[in-house]
Amino acid sequence: MANKQPHRIKSISEFHEFRDLPKPEHPLVSVYNFEHIKYLNEEEPKSLILDFYSIALKRNANAKMRYGQQEYDFKEGVLLFIAPGQVFSIEGNAELQHTGYSLLIHPDFLWNTPLAQKIKQYEYFGYVVHEALHLSDKEEKMIIDIMKNIQHEYQSNIDKFSQDVIIAQIDLLLTYSERFYNRQFITRKINNHEILAHLEKLLEDFFNTKSLTRKGLPTVNYIAENLNVSPNYLSGLLKHLTGQSTQQHIHNKLIEKAKEKLSTTNLSISEIAFELGFEHQQSFSKLFKTKTNSSPLEFRQSFN
Repeated sequence: MANKQPHRIKSISEFHEFRDLPKPEHPLVSVYNFEHIKYLNEEEPKSLILDFYSIALKRNANAKMRYGQQEYDFKEGVLLFIAPGQVFSIEGNAELQHTGYSLLIHPDFLWNTPLAQKIKQYEYFGYVVHEALHLSDKEEKMIIDIMKNIQHEYQSNIDKFSQDVIIAQIDLLLTYSERFYNRQFITRKINNHEILAHLEKLLEDFFNTKSLTRKGLPTVNYIAENLNVSPNYLSGLLKHLTGQSTQQHIHNKLIEKAKEKLSTTNLSISEIAFELGFEHQQSFSKLFKTKTNSSPLEFRQSFN
C-alpha cells in the first residue's frame, strides 16, 4: 500500500538504491539514463521529496508525473526542474518504457561556488509547478551532450579541476535552459497576452466591487489561483512581458483607482483609504507617496 506521507530521499546514493541503479560514481553528482530504470517499486510511495536538485529530460514514457498542479505524460520531450524539498509523484505501469537522461545535484556540491546562490535565482525551478520546458530535437541534443560531459568528467580521474569543470557544465546547462524558457515565452505570445488581458480584467473587477473593503488588497496567490497558473510562473511571465512583477501590477491598479477617487470625488483621504482596503490612512498615504512622489492631498490639490 502506498504511503500517505511523502517519502523523502536524502542522498543521491539513497536515490540510486531506491531506483535499483548501480551505486553512484560520485556522491554529490549523478547522471543516469532512464532506460536503466525498468520498473516502478511495488511499494511505490504516492509522493516523493528529494533533498537535491533534479533536472530530467524525458520522453516516450508510459508513466505520468504530477508536480504541483500539473500532470505530465511525456509524449514529447520535456525538461523538468525539481528543487530540493519539492513534492512530486509518479504513477504508471509497473514496467516502464521511457527514454532520456537525468542530472542529480546535491546542494553540498555547490558550496563555495557562485552557482550556490545563482541556481536559486532561476525561476524555472518554480515554473515546473505549472508547465515543463518543451525542447526541439536540436535543443534536446545540446542538453544531453552537456549531461554526458558531466558524467564523463566525474568518471575520469578526479583532480583539483574536476569540480570547476562540472560546475561550468552545470552553469552552461542552466543558462541554455533560461534561453529556451524565454524562447517558449516568445513563441506563446498569444496565450501569454491572453493571460495579461485576464489579469487586467480580474484586477478591474476586484477594484470595482466591495472586495477591497472586505478582503483588503488581492494577494499574488489569489491572482495566480484565479488565472490558473502558479505564482512563480505568473511573476516570470509578467516580468518578461511588462518588466513588472504581479505585486507591481496590483499596486499600479490601486494607484490608478486612488487617483480616480482623489480627482473625481469629495471623499476624505481616510474614506478613500478605507474603500481601497487599508485599515490605516497612513499606510495608504505612504504607498501613494512612494508610487507617485506626492501625497494624496498634494495630488488632490494639484487639480484645484
